[in-house]
Amino acid sequence: MLEITGLHCRYGKVSALRDLSIEVRQGELVTLIGANGAGKTTTLKAISGIVPAAAGRIVFDGEDVTHAGPRAILAKGIAHCPEGRHVFPYMTVQENLDMGCYLRRDADGIAEDLNRIFERFPVLSERRRQAAGTLSGGEQQMLAIGRALMSRPRLILFDEPSLGLAPNLVETTFEIISEIRAQGVTVLLVEQNAYAALELCDRCYLLESGEVTLTGSGQELLDNPHVKEAYLGG
Repeated sequence: MLEITGLHCRYGKVSALRDLSIEVRQGELVTLIGANGAGKTTTLKAISGIVPAAAGRIVFDGEDVTHAGPRAILAKGIAHCPEGRHVFPYMTVQENLDMGCYLRRDADGIAEDLNRIFERFPVLSERRRQAAGTLSGGEQQMLAIGRALMSRPRLILFDEPSLGLAPNLVETTFEIISEIRAQGVTVLLVEQNAYAALELCDRCYLLESGEVTLTGSGQELLDNPHVKEAYLGG
């Protein structure tokens, strides 16, 4: 479904990604792990068209989308749930969800998906007229996920979804991501909680200094001595 080959990205003269190549097959849950500054978030932003590629190719469903903008990427079926949630704080919950489907024109389908979001996250239904900025961190994460789902994505990019959440909400968030994948949406996950990410995923890529240094199944990386020592606390 998604194939990235030889991707280079820079911030000014600083290289953030170097010759990055990864693959995400349809129906998979693939995770990227690595230290802060390894290039994980940049990878997702490059896929979303937010950060330009200096070299390399990004292909989605057989189509080269390397230089497509964020609007075109969303229209092709890729949604991005960003780090820090980034809801629109002065807009209501309902308005935030409406922003997730602003490219759609199927009113009946939008209404159906909205009902599904409210069934999945009842607190959002209860607070639909409340400003998003007044929600708790966990509620904002639910809203960010709901907003991404309102676009009916075929591939959803999650960037640090558990960041800043209470432990009980972290578990809930991973359960939601697992459910989304079970419903047929392909997932590419960046996650600081390496152990949880590796337990959840089909395959994993380890990024270090903007390059892929290891790849394999979640269990293979859980058993890898370097991963254990550097990312799992020994």
